[in-house]
Amino acid sequence: MGIEIERKFLVVGDAWRASAHKVVPMAQGYLNDLDAMEPAAGRSAMKASVRVRIAGDEAYLNLKSRELGHTRQEFDYPIPVADARALLALCVGGLVDKRRHYVEHQGRLWEVDEFLGDNAGLVVAEIELERADAPFERPDWAGAEVTDAQRYYNLALATRPYSAWTQAERDGAG
Repeated sequence: MGIEIERKFLVVGDAWRASAHKVVPMAQGYLNDLDAMEPAAGRSAMKASVRVRIAGDEAYLNLKSRELGHTRQEFDYPIPVADARALLALCVGGLVDKRRHYVEHQGRLWEVDEFLGDNAGLVVAEIELERADAPFERPDWAGAEVTDAQRYYNLALATRPYSAWTQAERDGAG
């Protein structure tokens, strides 16, 4: 079983760009939406999101448990790109388009997602850790931590994109 331990931060400024050593375009969608993940009266909610992602010339089917926070179960399987394209056509909500920049900082790999389309203007950095209490050096460009804020999850961005957020939400409130 795969376990993902990840922390997520809003990105401040462009200083990270000078350290980016690789960029990969990504398009992803979900076979279930945010509503399917929430318990509703009289029915049980799904316990995992199901994502399809095309990353450069590779594609993956991913299942991630619904826990809020930095630790979740995650299963990631390579699939043919043609299958991924067919599955993306079946996804609910919008597609999440982004460029993922890989940035080294103090011996750790950071993934900086620069969102496009309906999520343009949002830039989020993630760091995967080997354990929840692992120490790491936070770069100056890693602003407010949003690990526990559901609206920054890609599943939420597919359902309600950044372009639909109020100014208060964009400013970190609500």
